[in-house]
Amino acid sequence: MPDPVSQPLSAPLAPGQLLARGVCRHLRDLGLACVEEFVPAPGLRVDVMALGPKGEIWVVECKSSRADFTSDHKWSGYLDWCDRFFWAVGPDFPADLLPSDTGLIVADGYGAEVLREAPERRLAPSRRKVLTCSFARHAALRLQALRDPGPGLSPSAWRPCPSSSR
Repeated sequence: MPDPVSQPLSAPLAPGQLLARGVCRHLRDLGLACVEEFVPAPGLRVDVMALGPKGEIWVVECKSSRADFTSDHKWSGYLDWCDRFFWAVGPDFPADLLPSDTGLIVADGYGAEVLREAPERRLAPSRRKVLTCSFARHAALRLQALRDPGPGLSPSAWRPCPSSSR
């Protein structure tokens, strides 16, 4: 999926990006702030990471088709990086393919609805601190890149926050 910052605003959205947009709109209505295409750790990139008002962290993986779901072998690695994990699919997706011990959101390009709550798996406080810092930096850098797209940001600016040594 293209980086949302570098993709022209007039470019049509891919099916997964449309799902992500609807999910983000719904989660915003629930009081969560979202970042799309977030990298919580090297080798992982989640479709949507959301930060709640009490610091809770949700990950939502958007699947636009059966093939998209069956080709994703990394999703279980995301469970270590969130308090709750959800799948977001379109209304015609065969939801019985999805693991029953994960959350389920049905979405389209305009909105979404949580059909099954995800079980809570509380993050360790040190991991939560690092993720929250990385989330904040990532969101601020994305906003800065939108406001000043000219020179670009150095790759080192996008690095996650270092782990706490305490």
